[in-house]
Amino acid sequence: MTGTAIQIPIIETGRIRLRAPLLADFEHWAAFFASDRSRFERGPLDRVQGYRAWAADVALWTLRGYGAFGMDDRASGAYLGEVGIYQSAEFPAPELGWFVVPEAEGKGYAFEGAKAVIAWVRETLGWDRLCSIIDPGNARSISLGLRLGGVIDPTLPGIDPGDVVIRHDLRGAA
Repeated sequence: MTGTAIQIPIIETGRIRLRAPLLADFEHWAAFFASDRSRFERGPLDRVQGYRAWAADVALWTLRGYGAFGMDDRASGAYLGEVGIYQSAEFPAPELGWFVVPEAEGKGYAFEGAKAVIAWVRETLGWDRLCSIIDPGNARSISLGLRLGGVIDPTLPGIDPGDVVIRHDLRGAA
């Protein structure tokens, strides 16, 4: 990929729309990452740190051709969170990740969005594998990674000692 112009796809499932990140998304992101809910996902972060991390994630689309999608409810248009491919400097490989706003928790949105991203990655990028790097205390994300069909692979590197790394085989995703 060359240049800075990139077409970020819109992916729709039964209940959600995945789309390009918007500046308005940062307010939700900042609230999440300022709270204790973010303790398993690089947080808590103050607003300045949060903006830097969010902007770096958004920049992945231009720099690498993939990144996080904003996730909206198709019926109401409400922002639900984000799901996509992350790769900060310290990540050993591209990572499938997600977060949802509090009112969207426990409703299957992250699962639905992650399944759509897995299919998009396989179809568009042609990758056979992704991983999710999860803090060992984040039981809900570990459970979601396993529900997505992933398996815990202790041979894959994480970021911090003790990270749970879930390997997602994408060969059957397309």
